[in-house]
Parts: sequence; C-alpha cells; structure tokens
Amino acid sequence: MKNIFFGVAIGFGLVILSGYLFLISGGMPVATKGPALPFERFIAKTAMHAAMKNADRMPSPINSDEANLLSGAKIYIVNFAVCHGSSKGTETSIAKGLFPRPPQLLTSDESVADDPVGHIYWKIRNGIRLTGMPGFVDTLTETELWQVSEFLLNAEKLPDSVKNELNKNSEK
Repeated sequence: MKNIFFGVAIGFGLVILSGYLFLISGGMPVATKGPALPFERFIAKTAMHAAMKNADRMPSPINSDEANLLSGAKIYIVNFAVCHGSSKGTETSIAKGLFPRPPQLLTSDESVADDPVGHIYWKIRNGIRLTGMPGFVDTLTETELWQVSEFLLNAEKLPDSVKNELNKNSEK
C-alpha cells in the first residue's frame, strides 16, 4: 500500500514539475499570435457553458422595440464596435490583434442572433476571462445591458432607423 501511495505521489510531483518547467522555459504561448494549446478551446467552451447553464432561461425584461434597439445600437457603437466591428463588417486593427479573435457580431456568419438573449446578456455583463472581452456590469446599467443584448439578438432584422444610426457611425 505504501508503494502505491509513493508511486502516485511521485507521479503527481512529476506532472507538476513538468508543468512548471514548461512555463519557465517559455513553452506557454502568451503572445496573441501564438498557437492555441491542445484542448484550450474545448476547456474554455466547456467552462463557459457550465458557467452560463441557467442563462438560457433568463428572459429579457425589456421589449425589443425600436427605441430600445436604437439605444442598444448607440451603446454598441461606443463600447463594442472597436472589437466586434461596424455594420460594414470591417475588422478593426484592435480586433486583428486579439486572441482569440473577437467575432464580428454584425455580420450574418458571426451574429449571435440564434443565441438565447440570456447568454448574450451574461457575456456582456460578466465578460469572458482571457479573451479581451470585458464585463460591463460596473459601467452599464441593467437597462443598457439588456438594450445592447436585444440589439445583438435582433441585429439581422433591425428597423431602418437603427440601421441608419449604425451606418452613420460606421462612416466616422
């Protein structure tokens, strides 16, 4: 029994030592242009889904009417467009330098319109660790968090007034 315990302890010690040597030797990619680690995407997605497990049942307390969508668009322009792109779908230099690359949320292929509004809200409110996505819980009000969530949920079917606001600001 002592031999098994000793063997397990040595095994754990070697794993910890190997990890430490990997880190101090510069093997861990820390630059944004570095490759992803094996299983990094799987681990991150699994952890995020577990953290957001109840968010899909979270209903929006506001209507997705024109006034709220317009407010959401204005919030998006000020706080999100620099990373997640404008209505033209042009990736900014900041977005090009981030790892992982932020989705261009106003393009049809990277839109979050098929996500539950609670997931969108959760990501905006809390941010996503180690991605460059900040949490806005301390900078936006609850109403503003929901307005930008509703805006992103409805980004593929916006009223003309909201599209005009986006296009006006995309030209700047």
